[in-house]
Amino acid sequence: MGRTESRFNDESGVAIAQARAAEAPAAAAELAAQLPADGLAMILVFASPSYDPHQFSGELAKTFGNVPIFGCTTAGELTPDGWGDNSVVALGFSARDFTIAARPFLDLTNFRIEDGRRIGNELREDLARSGSGDAKEKSFGLLLIDGLCQREETVMSSIYASLDDIPVVGGSAGDGLRFEKTWIFYGGKAHTDAAVLILLKTSLPFRLFKCDNFEPSATKMVVTEADIERRIVKEINAEPAAEEYSRAVGIMDTKLDMFSFASHPVLVRAGGAYYARSIQQVNPDGSLNFFCAIDEGMVLTVANARNPVGVTKELFEETRAEMGDVSLYLGFECVFRRLDAEQHQFARDISQLYRDNHVVGFHTYGEQYRSMHVNQTLTGVAIGKRPATA
Repeated sequence: MGRTESRFNDESGVAIAQARAAEAPAAAAELAAQLPADGLAMILVFASPSYDPHQFSGELAKTFGNVPIFGCTTAGELTPDGWGDNSVVALGFSARDFTIAARPFLDLTNFRIEDGRRIGNELREDLARSGSGDAKEKSFGLLLIDGLCQREETVMSSIYASLDDIPVVGGSAGDGLRFEKTWIFYGGKAHTDAAVLILLKTSLPFRLFKCDNFEPSATKMVVTEADIERRIVKEINAEPAAEEYSRAVGIMDTKLDMFSFASHPVLVRAGGAYYARSIQQVNPDGSLNFFCAIDEGMVLTVANARNPVGVTKELFEETRAEMGDVSLYLGFECVFRRLDAEQHQFARDISQLYRDNHVVGFHTYGEQYRSMHVNQTLTGVAIGKRPATA
């Protein structure tokens, strides 16, 4: 199957490909047939965990040669056709429109704040030395990270402090709904307990975004006992965590499962705004595992849900009003947001909305937005079109 000529859709500087082949070699060939044959600064790949990560990353490296490839496994894909599963989404970034600098974070178990600051400083300096020198060029960052490492907040805070005014968005890798092992693609290999930070400089218009459909209620709870390192809440309001959570959100007669947690996240206030904190699972002892960092004394606010379709439409309308035509939204969406939409019959409408607005990316185990690690949110970056005279 031959490669296409070098071209990019919608004057956006980003070409999009999707593969559905069941085997890694065929999937890599499908992507190669859809992406430009040359002129690529990098390729981002979001792959279903149905593919063997080592074989898949090796096939990509063999297929695309010297083009830098970064990516991760998913809990579902945001495809050109809407929400998907058992597929691969790839984005090819034009070297004409993007300059990149990237570094991996390996062995996150032993990650130190100074490591993050050092890598952030090195990347920022690399990016400053590269590019066209066009004064119109501005930068943003993408962070892809092992979704089970429990180090997102530490990594985000360390790089945020080192990147000055370069904002970062990203997603935590998934493995469907198994919660066993997730993978990051870097250097032609698949890594676990790892992350990759990519800085991009471009003259194209862009805007970071964050969208969720929850508002704070008047009901508050306090974490009174927790295993902070493992993100486990043992007691809320000095009562067993699962029982008190069920009482507070009003689902005492319902067995707690992923759908319960997807429909009833709690919120934490930081910097004058509320951010969702999703619960991963209930443990046999009645404690609760969270996807985000927790602490004793933390105040949790019960969330009230808004219609996710209307809220997401508002996001797209506001973005177009601010930056004009948008060629694509690179999105990182919590898998619990998808589960909640499926449970409440919004899935088809949101999937179609994403298709109509060119949202591509993946379903995550958590989302990054500026200095924050959040849950049950759609974050990402909207990228505009190249001016007609360019």
